[in-house]
Amino acid sequence: MQMRKMLLVSFACAVAIANVGNAWAQTYPSRPVRIVVGYSAGGGVDIFARLMGQWLSERLGQQFVIENRLGAGSNIATEAVVNAAPDGYTLLLVTPANAINATLFDNLKFNFIRDIIPVAGIVRMPVVMEVHPSFPARSVPEFIAYAKANPGKVNMASAGIGTPSHLAGELFKMMTGVDMVHVPYRGVAPALSDLLGGQVQVIFTSTASSIEYIRSNKLRALAVTLATRLETLPEIPTVADFVPDYVASQWYGVGAPQNTPTEIVDRLNKEINGALTDPRMKARLADLDGIVLAGSPADFGKLIAAETEKWGKVIQAARIKAE
Repeated sequence: MQMRKMLLVSFACAVAIANVGNAWAQTYPSRPVRIVVGYSAGGGVDIFARLMGQWLSERLGQQFVIENRLGAGSNIATEAVVNAAPDGYTLLLVTPANAINATLFDNLKFNFIRDIIPVAGIVRMPVVMEVHPSFPARSVPEFIAYAKANPGKVNMASAGIGTPSHLAGELFKMMTGVDMVHVPYRGVAPALSDLLGGQVQVIFTSTASSIEYIRSNKLRALAVTLATRLETLPEIPTVADFVPDYVASQWYGVGAPQNTPTEIVDRLNKEINGALTDPRMKARLADLDGIVLAGSPADFGKLIAAETEKWGKVIQAARIKAE
């Protein structure tokens, strides 16, 4: 009888906890929600955060406010969310930097995969390998041949040490055996400016930042770095057409502090995935050259884990250190 009573009490507690969780999810959100972004307002990352914030505000009846917290390669923003209450009212706009920084920085005060739980992916952004029009190579094989014939004479621009554009180039170097000189800038804009001026010869960067230069023939696209060609640049091959298994991309999604209730995570995931099937949202993302990244929290978690491992190997092999 005593054992039976204990089982009944345990069952009652479990039901009560489940009911509390469901009630919490049904009333969430009851006040404004912050989406913390580790980059400045107006940039590509910020635009995606604001698009999703507006959608969630309209769907859930509370303001989803974008908070830009710059510094330390987005680590300041991430740490702020890690230390926030796990109640669904502070979210993080997750980017490739979070996967990269896990290896790039030695003394982080958090473990991203442990301390931030995935909520949902939003979009994947293609990257393009492009050169100045005066550069003699007109294809990836010609580029590789030229770089091998002229070791150390090809300057590769990037948005900065440890940025996705830098690591995409380092992965290319590793997989092809070419020797390029890395020239880091403070952002994509100055890097593209010097590429347009001919001071550097190649860059790996998002199509969103450079597609107009490509269309106006101010820059020459050699290849895109996704596994398949792009609808916006159907004539441009993939790097993998010539370098098997080479893939690099930028991607964005939403995360929350560890221990955020599952019911809240699932509700946010449902609403974000709803946005990704909405014709107007899909069209807006397509305008920005984004590819919808729908799926469950577990799907987004697998992507983060795979990218963390992949770029960690590149960072270690190339012996890259944070500035």
